[in-house]
Amino acid sequence: MRRREFITLVGGAAAAWPLAARAQQRERMRRVGVLITSQVNAELRIETVRQGLRSLGWADGQNVRIEYRSAGGDAAKIAALAKELVEQQPDVVIAHGSIAVQALQRETRTTPIVFVHVVDPVAQGFVASASRPNGMVTGFTNFEESMGGKWLSLLKEIAPDVTRVALVANPGTTPYAMLLRSVEVSAPSMRIELVPTPVHSSTELESAIGARREPGSALLVLPDVFTSTHSELVIGLAARYRVPAIYSYRFFAKSGGLIAYGVDPEEPFRQAPQYVNRILRGERPDDLPVQGPTKFELVINLKTAKTLGLKVPNTLLVAADEVIE
Repeated sequence: MRRREFITLVGGAAAAWPLAARAQQRERMRRVGVLITSQVNAELRIETVRQGLRSLGWADGQNVRIEYRSAGGDAAKIAALAKELVEQQPDVVIAHGSIAVQALQRETRTTPIVFVHVVDPVAQGFVASASRPNGMVTGFTNFEESMGGKWLSLLKEIAPDVTRVALVANPGTTPYAMLLRSVEVSAPSMRIELVPTPVHSSTELESAIGARREPGSALLVLPDVFTSTHSELVIGLAARYRVPAIYSYRFFAKSGGLIAYGVDPEEPFRQAPQYVNRILRGERPDDLPVQGPTKFELVINLKTAKTLGLKVPNTLLVAADEVIE
């Protein structure tokens, strides 16, 4: 190579190096926090978020650092975990459930939050409206108002003798009063007496379910971090005391519960990375509308129905997304 060509080549490369260095500096490492409250499918949900972000161009350890915290169903840990995440100065945080959003908001009002599994973010004060959140919070709900009546009608269809229904959830981890109101609208027309049954511990769970042994009683286990974390205990107690029960998530019926109707609990974790990506690329949370559920699943456990002496109508079997035999 001639000397002039060599000098030109080296000089061009040298000029390019500062440009490359400046480009690297501009592409700083972004931080995403994820606060999982329940132990149910926690590892799967974390992996779902990681893969979702990767598909959108955010590779963990390369251009984004994903900080995960899981409370394992222990509500007492959530405040400390929220504080830990905020101290990492994330660009955005995914919050699982109302209790996680509340804990994060106690620590920051400037960090964008994308929630999943929140029942009514407007009534809880997280957003001004679903279409215009008007703040640093937005996300994906797991409840639609008509679900309250649907739970009761399905329970009455699979167990026609039901006249009293206990509503089981922990007011500390779910907006119990809102869920109760959604069911109260439909109960009179079905001649069902509602029995509010707030629970805060496994001991209270056993007492509450054990008290439903009289004929005509049933359970409605509301969508709740606490009941999901204690799903095996709830299902076991319902079986022991032979109480028909309807649940809001598929995994209850898959694990031995009688019937479940609700949203796919994993879907919001597949959707959340889309909003995280848009926020990381410059959009504001208040420009991203809150999205409600659009698809609902009906799952029936025939084995449990037979154990309880219940004959499942063909109409329900045909309507079910899955029948477990």
